[in-house]
Amino acid sequence: MAAEAREVARYWQHAAVKGVDLLRARFITHRYGRHAHETYTFGLIECGVEEFDYGGSLLRAGPGAIALLNPEVVHTGHAATASGWSYRVLYPEVGVVAGVAAQLGWRGTPHFPQTIFYDPASAGLLRSAHGAAEHGDMLASSELLTAALARLLRAHAAAGPADAVIRLARAPAAVRSACDILSERLADPPTLADLATATGLSQFALLRAFRAETGLPPHAYLNQQRVRHARLLLDAGVPPAEVAARTGFADQAHLTRHFKRVVGVPPGAYQRERLQPAR
Repeated sequence: MAAEAREVARYWQHAAVKGVDLLRARFITHRYGRHAHETYTFGLIECGVEEFDYGGSLLRAGPGAIALLNPEVVHTGHAATASGWSYRVLYPEVGVVAGVAAQLGWRGTPHFPQTIFYDPASAGLLRSAHGAAEHGDMLASSELLTAALARLLRAHAAAGPADAVIRLARAPAAVRSACDILSERLADPPTLADLATATGLSQFALLRAFRAETGLPPHAYLNQQRVRHARLLLDAGVPPAEVAARTGFADQAHLTRHFKRVVGVPPGAYQRERLQPAR
C-alpha cells in the first residue's frame, strides 16, 4: 500500500461549542504550506514527530507534546521521520479563548509564549475534550473543552495579544492598504507594480515591508485569503467548482491543492463534514 493511502484526516465543527473546529489526522507525506490561522491552534501529538517552522524557528513535537500556536503566526508542518505523525487539533476562535480567560479574571486577549511543551495533565484534558467532541457527547465535550482551556491558560499563557496580532493591528498604512486591496480582489488581483503604485512604495520596498508585517509575500497572502474566503463559501453550501471560480483559483484542482496545504483536507471532504447534521 502506498504511503499516501495510509494518510487519513477529518476536519469538523464542534457540535456543542460555536467557534471551535477540530482535526484528527495521520499524515506521512502531507506538507502544510506557509500559512496562518485566525484562530488559536492547540495540537496534541499522539505518535510520530511533526516538524514545523513557526515564526522563523524550526521546531519538533514528539509523542505527548502539545503545540500551542497563537493567531496569525505563519507556520508550516510536515513529518520529521518517514513514519509520519498522528495528532488531534483544536482550533478555537480568539473570542472562545478570551471568554474563558475572562471567566478566570484575565483582562485582554491571552497569548502563549512557549510553543511546544510536555504537560501530561493538559494533554489528558485536551485528548478527553477532543475525543468527547468526536463522539458527539455534547455535555462532556463542552465541559472538558472549558476545563482544558482553563488549564492551558493557567499553566502556559501570558496576558496580552501575541506579537503577530499586534504587528498586524499596527502595520504600516501601506501594508494595511495592500492587504485590503488583495482581500477585495481575490478573483482579479493586481500586479505587484499596480499594488506598489496604489500604496506609494517601490516594488522592492513593498515586498520587504509586506513580508516583515505579515510573514508572507503578497502572492502567498493572497492565496491564504482565498482559502479563508473559500471556507466561508463552502460553509454556505456553494459547490467547490463554483468556489474555485469565485475565489480566483484557476480551477477546482487548483483550489484543492492550496486548500489542503492550509486546512489539511480537500474542500469536498471539508464541506461534507460542515453540512451534515451534528453527530
